[in-house]
Amino acid sequence: SLVDPAIPQTAGLQNPLLVPVADRDLLWDQVIDSLDDYFMIQREERVRQVGDVLLEGRIETFPVGGATLLEPWRRDSTPGPERLQSTLQSIRRRAVVRVTPTGGGYLVDLAVYKELEDLASPQHASVGQARVRHETTLNRNEEEVGADAFTLGWIPLGRDASLEQRILQEIRDRTTGV
Repeated sequence: SLVDPAIPQTAGLQNPLLVPVADRDLLWDQVIDSLDDYFMIQREERVRQVGDVLLEGRIETFPVGGATLLEPWRRDSTPGPERLQSTLQSIRRRAVVRVTPTGGGYLVDLAVYKELEDLASPQHASVGQARVRHETTLNRNEEEVGADAFTLGWIPLGRDASLEQRILQEIRDRTTGV
């Protein structure tokens, strides 16, 4: 089995996760502390109060290359198929967290996006390099200013639900004292 016995297996948590905490600064610090064990924080906007209204907080991380089977100390790939895929392919992950105030506490909405590197040809391949190649012509990123960052050369693979569950479990354990 490829399941890590050191990690307790639980039923899936709701995402977004309802965290019944009254202190928004304590919650924010716990979310940041949990997330920076996996990723480097790129941008954060704390939950803040403007007048009588609490505004949503948001955290975005830099993309991180996926941990391989040869890097057991890194935690950004969960054991099993995710870590194996990161070993055999160039995979990277990034996270976006939204913390939304609600009546019973805060909703923590965590999304971990996974991307596969798109190379024009296999790296270190020597066959056919003497010919003129045209498939790597100039590509322009025509995104509007302020849109989500988009990097050429990476194919979106969807979300990494197993890593989302692991991070949400840590946040829940830190904030509820489990």
